Amino acid sequence: MPVRIRLQRHGKKGKPFYWVVAADSRSKRDGKFLEKLGTYNPNTNPATIDINVDNSVKWLQNGAQPTDTARAILSYKGVMLKHHLLGGVRKGALTEEQVEEKFNAWLEEKEKGIQAKRDGLDKAKAEARAKALEAEKEVNEKRVAAALPEVEEEAPAEEAEAAVEATEAAAEETPAVEEPAAEAEEAPAAEAEAKEEE
Repeated sequence: MPVRIRLQRHGKKGKPFYWVVAADSRSKRDGKFLEKLGTYNPNTNPATIDINVDNSVKWLQNGAQPTDTARAILSYKGVMLKHHLLGGVRKGALTEEQVEEKFNAWLEEKEKGIQAKRDGLDKAKAEARAKALEAEKEVNEKRVAAALPEVEEEAPAEEAEAAVEATEAAAEETPAVEEPAAEAEEAPAAEAEAKEEE
């Protein structure tokens, strides 16, 4: 029974999510499998990969062949490196301690690279957010500048109204005796005009 380490598709349409499984090569893509070795989520940036290294190495030592994509994923997580180093132990070139030391050093270096990528993505996202904020501020300033002439046009009208109110107030301060006399003169004239029209 030839065993393959391959991806089994899960997730929804347009959002794939994969299980990394050891399965009989004759079984269907999403069918029966012998063991689930991990998961792979390409929807995140960087892609999220969770692999059980020891079980994957055990399957490789027992003769399981990974597909091209599965090999790339296993290599990315260091499974292929550990399998290679354990081959050196079988030949007597390395000891178990040396293998663990080399593998851990490689893992630390890989984690630094992944963290650097995450930091770069976060920095790029922050810069994009800052640029968007600046662009929004410019648009708001243009809107305010466009609205200011209207406010200035309204200001002279308000000043004219204030001047009219000031003249009215000044007229009210004059003696009230003159106003009824003026009204009295206007009233007989209006009555005389009305009689003439009749």
